[in-house]
Amino acid sequence: MREGTANCVDILLAIILPPLGVFLKFGCEVEFWICLVLTLLGYIPGIIYAIYAITK
Repeated sequence: MREGTANCVDILLAIILPPLGVFLKFGCEVEFWICLVLTLLGYIPGIIYAIYAITK
């Protein structure tokens, strides 16, 4: 149950601020930088990638 709650909070953060959600899950790894670039290019691609990265 705790895993599901943490995942839900991560997804909410990914919707509000995509790079933050990915950073809290992976730290400063490649996933974070990809998400940051996608968010700078467009907010929606950043959200899509953040949710994908968190749930994979």
